[in-house]
Amino acid sequence: MSEKKMSSSRKHNLKSLMLSVAKGLLEQEAKDREEERNRYMAESCPPLSLSGGLQELQELCKQLHQKIDKIDEERYDLESKVNKNANEIEDMKFKVIDLKGKFKKPALRKVRMSADAMLQALLGSKHKVSLDLRANLKQVKKEVKEEPLEAVGDWRKNIEDKAGMDGRKKMFETEG
Repeated sequence: MSEKKMSSSRKHNLKSLMLSVAKGLLEQEAKDREEERNRYMAESCPPLSLSGGLQELQELCKQLHQKIDKIDEERYDLESKVNKNANEIEDMKFKVIDLKGKFKKPALRKVRMSADAMLQALLGSKHKVSLDLRANLKQVKKEVKEEPLEAVGDWRKNIEDKAGMDGRKKMFETEG
């Protein structure tokens, strides 16, 4: 079949008709929304009458606070449902991607994690694994050799001076 081209005037005519229909639908939709809003406001918020005394105003405030609390609870419940559904949708998207076989690799972030934390994350919290590499190392004790501070003269002479009781007496006299 051969397709016939429309003339530009016909295209322009159809386009203007579609735009006028769309404009009418948008106006009707806006009018419906306004009517719905007015109906809801009349239903939810009765007209305010402040002709009463202090007691009536306090009662009105209490009623308004109760309504506010109720609406806040509903809003919180709806938010939690929306978040729960959003999480489920995200999980299902991943499942669909897995089933298709086209898995997009997420952008990985650099994470600083110790070896202990990594093993605990891999094995679960029930396994207490301690990877203390220093515990497996051999303990080596360093012996510090003290060198004499005074190395004056011949060592044989020092031995001879310190030999006997006279030498010990000289040691104590020179140290003090």
